[in-house]
Amino acid sequence: METKRVEIPSDVLDDLCSRFILHIPSEERDNAIRVCFQIELAHWFYLDFCMQNTPGLPQCGIRDFAKAVFQHCPFLLPHGEDVQKVIEQWKEYKMGVPTYGAIILDEALENVLLVQGYLVKSGWGFPKGKVNEDEAPHDCAVREVLEETGFDIKDRICKDMFIEQKITDQLARLYIIPGVSKDTKFNPKTRKEIRNIEWFPIEKLPCHRNDMTPKSKLGLAPNKFFMAIPFVRPVPLSALSVIHPHTLELELPISTCFLLPALKHIHSPLLVEPGVSCLAQGHINGLDTINH
Repeated sequence: METKRVEIPSDVLDDLCSRFILHIPSEERDNAIRVCFQIELAHWFYLDFCMQNTPGLPQCGIRDFAKAVFQHCPFLLPHGEDVQKVIEQWKEYKMGVPTYGAIILDEALENVLLVQGYLVKSGWGFPKGKVNEDEAPHDCAVREVLEETGFDIKDRICKDMFIEQKITDQLARLYIIPGVSKDTKFNPKTRKEIRNIEWFPIEKLPCHRNDMTPKSKLGLAPNKFFMAIPFVRPVPLSALSVIHPHTLELELPISTCFLLPALKHIHSPLLVEPGVSCLAQGHINGLDTINH
């Protein structure tokens, strides 16, 4: 029996497609599998923000949502591909394509570098992207950060200093790159992918979708940071200790502590000098006592 079609209002679909799909490069828009990645972002945004702000919108999974988008924009399937088959192929493909990038912190460890997608309605997130075949995770992070910001982290990256999480079944890993001067000039290497690159105070970023901190302190709604939210969550200061290269134990500000909702791997932000891969290895104590 055919399941009932999910009825998402046309104006909502228009807005979501405008935000996430219609202005991506033509070579990606003509690839149904690639379009599904954008549909996934739109679905996440729909669940986290559209439904919160517009009572009465139907709850739906990614399959029904994708069907609604493809039916709303039939030109996304120019050859009449079967939507169900496309979604299955995309899910299979996605499981094997993780993304890697970086959390770039300033010298005071109080600000973080975020990038904004090229579209006018795009939000802010960490520089990252999908790994190429046979590419090492840290090499992918270096390449993606260089492409999106023009900043080379090759001599700063520590392979064991990262935060890792699965977001909607896709692995995402961000390497911690502390100690970058706020005077650094950033310029994306790719065209029509990144519109803006800015430093943001970590304490002003939202920790969850209903956190209105950025609205009151930055004049930006939390949904503008929906790609960063999964990576920003405070860790109690008592749970963090960092071993300084000179054997001094340092305490970092709470605002510099990142924790993913479902913690897999985490290594504390450390001071790293240019040209030095990693001066010391941090560690988290007492994570079992933290309420996730």
